[in-house]
Order: sequence, then C-alpha cells, then structure tokens
Amino acid sequence: MDESKAKQPLLGEMLHLRGNSLQKGEPVALPLTQSSMFHLPGSPEGFPNYGRVNNPTWEHLEHVLGHLEGAPCLAFPSGMAAISAALFATVRAGQRILIPSDGYYVTRLLAERFLANLGVTVEQRPTVTFEEGGFDRFDIVFVESPSNPGLDMIDLRAVAQEVRATGGITIADNTTLTPLGQRPLDLGIDMVVASDTKAMGGHSDLLMGHVASRNPDLMAAVEEWRKVSGAIPGPHEAWLLHRGLETLDVRFERMCNSAGVLAARLVEHPAVQEIRYPGLPGDPSHELAKAQTLKFGFLLSITLDSEERAERFINSCPLIRPATSLGGVHSSAERRARWGDDVDPGFVRLSVGCEPVEELWQAIETSLDGLT
Repeated sequence: MDESKAKQPLLGEMLHLRGNSLQKGEPVALPLTQSSMFHLPGSPEGFPNYGRVNNPTWEHLEHVLGHLEGAPCLAFPSGMAAISAALFATVRAGQRILIPSDGYYVTRLLAERFLANLGVTVEQRPTVTFEEGGFDRFDIVFVESPSNPGLDMIDLRAVAQEVRATGGITIADNTTLTPLGQRPLDLGIDMVVASDTKAMGGHSDLLMGHVASRNPDLMAAVEEWRKVSGAIPGPHEAWLLHRGLETLDVRFERMCNSAGVLAARLVEHPAVQEIRYPGLPGDPSHELAKAQTLKFGFLLSITLDSEERAERFINSCPLIRPATSLGGVHSSAERRARWGDDVDPGFVRLSVGCEPVEELWQAIETSLDGLT
C-alpha cells in the first residue's frame, strides 16, 4: 500500500525526539516525574498545575505517540480507558452507534451495559458483513480490523468515506497492528484507539492506552473527558511505555516475520484443522490486508479438533505462555471460547513473541505432534 507506506513515521527521528531538544548536562533517558503538585506561585496560566491535568513524563510520551501516529495523542491508563474516552466524549443520548459483534468483547460490554442505559442505541454487525446495510443511520461507527480474535478485516478507507458522507464519526481500534502495521488515520478514519498494554509496551508489565485524531474538536472533547473523569495514566506506567516504544520497531518486525514463518508451517500440520493469518495467500483477509496494511501482524489462530487438545497444546508447549492478552516478547496463547467469544471450542489464538523462530517452531511442532 504505497500511499500509507510513504507516511510511515521516521523511527530514527522518534528515538531522538527528546535528545535533540536537550540542554547540556540534561539526562538522555526520560526522567520519571512522580508528583501530584507543582510549584505554582501567582497566576497558574501556562504552567503545570496539578497531577490530574499535567505530568511531564506522560506529556513527553504523548509527543512520541503522536510522532508514531502522525497526529495528536492522549495517553490513558488502559486500552479500555482509551476506548471509553473516545466513545463517551463523542456519543450523545438519542444517537446510534455501530460496533463489531466479533471484535474485542469488552468493547461490546461497555456499549451494551453502559451506553445503552444512557439512551444510546447500540447495533452490532459481524466484521465480514460490516459494510452491508450502509451507515447512514449511525452517528458513531466503531471498527476493529483485523478483528480480535477472528482476524477478519474491514476496508477502512471505504467505511471512513461512507460514514463521513453521512455525517458520522469513525473510530478504529488498531491495537493488533500498531501504527507500524496499519495507519487508519491515513485511510480517513477520524479517531484511533489502542491498547498500549500489548505490542506498544511489549513486556507485559504495564496497562496503558491512547487516543489519536487529526480532528482538533474531537481531541479537545477527549482531553476534557480525561481531565474531568480522572482517567489519567500513571507516571511510572508512562515511563515504562516510553521505554518500550524505543524497541517497538525491532520487536514488531521480528514478531510479524516469525508469525509468517509459523503460519506457513502450521498449514501443513495434520493436527491443525483450520488456520487464520492474513499473510497466508488463501486467507479470507489476505487481499485486503495486502492493500491496507504495512505488516500482516503477529497474531494467528489455529483450530484443533477439541477443547481438550487445544488445552493440552497450550499447556504443554514450553515456549508458549498460557495467558490472556497479546503482543508481548513471550509468545502466548489461549482458547478464546473461555471468554465467551463465538469461536470453536478448539480455537486457539496465538500471539507470536520474540523467541528465535526455529526454536519456537520446534517447541510448537513437538507439542502438536504429542496430541496424537
């Protein structure tokens, strides 16, 4: 996708965003500012004033996130905090929103259990038929591409254009691909949300999220929501995420490359009944992924013939952590049916980490061979 590839962030420049503004004797590493109060004599205008409003650590983090997204960013204490901010800052009572029925299940819970109780009409469609029926009745259209966990994809450019033509707003969850794998804002999406707990942080030691948009009115509304609701990131978590972003490029490259190698081999394994990975030529998402994404991602799924075998595979492989979440340096896997996702009991979501790919494949193959 040449247009998006031309807009990739300059990653070397990102690593030196702070360094190129330093004065002599200042620390190269980002300082951690752990303070709720600031020295504030006289008029407070133009100065940090209170820890719920300002913090130098997460403000510099937002500068780096904004460089990656190519748009202003606001940081949040989790991915769901970012999703909540994007929705609560934009939707109004009496409006209609559309969300994917097969996307991240907590987004559905937020819409069904809270937004619906505030006079918001919530409708759902599966990703593969998301564009059927059009969008003229909706004020907010929330998309997730690829879907989690099914890895189906939506034509983001087409959806963004149609929703904008009818006066609506689009919000895209780009957690699984990050700004290095897919650039929804470049495709016309109004607002991006992401869980930085996943690949952006990368070390499974923090909860964070962010919202990005090139629409200043939307960002002002999200910033006001954060300030009033108190959904702010902790300085230490912001510091950890900033450190994680400095290795995102090398981690993401390895994870995506390894996922492609594993997917091609898993197709041939007799224990695997079905596999989904957008990088496979026969995958239903492949053609759209080729046109829309910069990388095919680090997530894949395999379906084994029973819940029992799926559990045995996950729990017996020494280089796979049986855990929820994704995007860490450690490969992890889980049966998504245990959370209520509408998938086969033997469906396994595999998040490929940073282990050497041949060593990882040997461990996976041995575990699969042991199921027979």
